[in-house]
Parts: sequence; structure tokens; C-alpha cells
Amino acid sequence: MTNSSNIFHIEQIALLPSIGKWLCMASVVAALAGSAAAIFLMTLDHATAWREAHRWSIWLLPVAGFGVGMVYHLAGRSVERGNNLIIDEIHDPQKVIPLRMVPLVLGGTVVSHLFGASVGREGTAVQMGAALADQLTQLFRVTPEGRRVLLMAGMSAGFAAVFGTPLAGTIFGLEVLAIGRIRHDALLPCVVASLGADQVCLAWGVHHTHYAIGTIVPVGFWSVAAVIVAGIVFGLAGMAFAVSAHRVGAAAKRWISYAPLRPAIGGILIALAVWGFDAWHYTGLGIPEIVRAFQQPVSPWDFFGKMFFTVLSLGTGFKGGEVTPLFYIGATLGNALAPILHLPFAMLAGLGFVAVFAGAANTPIATTLMAIELFGPAIGPFAAIACVTAYLFSGGTGVYHAQLIGRGKHGMYRGAIAAPESSIR
Repeated sequence: MTNSSNIFHIEQIALLPSIGKWLCMASVVAALAGSAAAIFLMTLDHATAWREAHRWSIWLLPVAGFGVGMVYHLAGRSVERGNNLIIDEIHDPQKVIPLRMVPLVLGGTVVSHLFGASVGREGTAVQMGAALADQLTQLFRVTPEGRRVLLMAGMSAGFAAVFGTPLAGTIFGLEVLAIGRIRHDALLPCVVASLGADQVCLAWGVHHTHYAIGTIVPVGFWSVAAVIVAGIVFGLAGMAFAVSAHRVGAAAKRWISYAPLRPAIGGILIALAVWGFDAWHYTGLGIPEIVRAFQQPVSPWDFFGKMFFTVLSLGTGFKGGEVTPLFYIGATLGNALAPILHLPFAMLAGLGFVAVFAGAANTPIATTLMAIELFGPAIGPFAAIACVTAYLFSGGTGVYHAQLIGRGKHGMYRGAIAAPESSIR
């Protein structure tokens, strides 16, 4: 017993220097990612306010698109793959991500929003957080395996800071890498980086949008069944978004060989569609429309409109992210489903908010935690049902094509039940 006790104490003591080093690195990552996210969000607020006050600026979107495309064509080819580059580097570390990813994606996203592209903000924050974290690789003499952890911490920190959801940010950096598998070896750095980045961002004076859920129905047979039905629809919507974005992006590259022309032509199409259909509410992040989906009925086709403009924007090369548009799609789709499923508008808007993202990004655990952080613990059981169902019904693809398949979504369910004896024969 004494020997075992001594071994136990020696192992824990030997672990302390390593933990101390990771706490230090994760804290630095938190400070860098949180500050970058705060600067980005404050700049984005100003860009959004200017665009809304000058609607004529939508006609400059093709010029802005050409400018963003040209900058990336000349100076950003090594980082234009964005989140997929980071995920690939985590799976197979090759070389440190160039620091120029930070100003390029920051500037490209702000310009995209300034003139009316329908893009998000998560991709920018995640890329900045990971790129800044990767600069510590040589400073702290991190091994290739340690670099994987550092990049995951940067992703978690960026996600947590931009949405104000540190728990969801922690799991997102661990869950998004591979379908059906989570890496626990990076848990401590991701927790510290996420919590720290969120606090740093708040210290800069950033205020995140509040979404009021209001009434949540009791857990019962009919309410659970209704949420499962909604989860299936949310999963199909997430799959439709991911597949459409990949196909439009591939078609744009196939038809338009000169990269700067892709967002320029995309900008022309978006400007004409916004003007022709009076679709100003589909430009930018669309936060006011998301909030409205929690408060009153919205047009049943709003989710499709936002999907169309976002797929066209991202597919033709505008910079930003997918997540906030997915929130918009999910919230408005949930709002449209609420009277059909006899559930409160706000409740189903909140479930759609997280579940469409869960299906499109294959991150059901992170999105369940996000629902709890944003809407309160009472939504937790329904959020888990909606997110897991959406994840199962969103197919084998996702918005991040570098995401690996650690374990198939449906293999366990098919293999856990024996086939009838007649079919075995």
C-alpha cells in the first residue's frame, strides 16, 4: 500500500510542471484570442451600422468582392482555406500557420459585411484564435503533438469569445475535428483558453445579444415527439446548407478560373437579388431578424432566403463564417414549425438556432451546451434531443470538409441489433 501511495504522489507531482506550462500557454492564447475577437466584434458593429444607414452601398459589393479576392489571390493563398486549413494542421501538423491569416480574415470579413454579403463571424474568430495560438509554437518549443493541442485551444478560445459561450467553445474545439470522436487530451487547455477568452472579450466592453426564450413546455411524450420531428427537419436543413455550399463553391471554381472574379460576380448576383426582392434583411449577420424570430411569427420562407444568400456569398468567396447564418436559418425555420408542432415560437426558434448548426457542423454536444448557456438550463433536455436528432439526420457531410469520420453516425445503431434469422440465411 505504501509503495502504491508513493508512486501515486510521484506521478501527480511530476505532472505539475506540464500542467503549469499548459496553463500559462492557454492563458496567453485566451488573452490574444479574446482581444482579437473583441476588436473584430466592435469593428463589425460599426460596419453593420454604416451599411444599414447607407443601403446604396450594396452596389459596391462586387467591387469589394473583387478587392477581397485580389488580396487573397496575391497574399493569402496559403491561408485561404481558413478553418479547413486549421483542422488539417491539427490532424497532420506540417508548418506554423502564417500570422497574416489574422489581418486577412479580419479585413476580408469586415469588408464583406460592410457592403452586404450574407456571412457570419465564427470562422473569422476561430481562424484568428488558432493562428495567434500557433505563433506560440516556437516560443514555447511545443512538440507536433503539443501543437495540435495549442491549435485546438485557439479554436475554442475564438469560438467562446465571439459568442460568449465558453463551455460550448471548449467542446467545439474538441468535437469539430472528427465525426463521432472527441479528444480529451486537450480538455484542460481548451477549458482555460475558452473561459479566459470570454472574460477578456467582456473586459473590452463587448456585449453579446440576449435571446429570451420565455415559456418552455414540460417534458412529456408529445413534446418530446414534436421536438424529434423538428430535429429531423433541422438536420435536413443543415445537410442542405452544407451540400449546397460545397457545390456552389466547387461550381464557382470550375466556371471562373480567375479567383478575384468569383466574389465580384457573386457580388453582382447578390446585389441584384437584394434590390430586386427587397431582401435587405438577408444581408450581414441578420441579428435583428434572429431576435424577431424569438418574439413573433416570421415569414415561413425566411430560412430559405438566408440559406440562398449565405450559400451564394460563401460559395463565391466572401469571407466570414457559417454559424451565425445557420443560427438565422434555424431560428426562422423553428419559428415556422412552431404552429405546426404546437410549441411556443421562442422555444422552437431557440432549438432551431442550435440544432441546424449541430447538423451542419456535426457538433451535437457543443450546441447542446450552447443552448444551455444562451437560453438557460431549462431548455437543456429539449436541446439535447433536437441537436442529437439533427446530427443523426444531417448525413455524412458538413460545412467543414476537412472534418474526419472518427466513427460513422449510424454504424452503432445498425450493428447493435441482430438481423432476423431469415435475413441472415
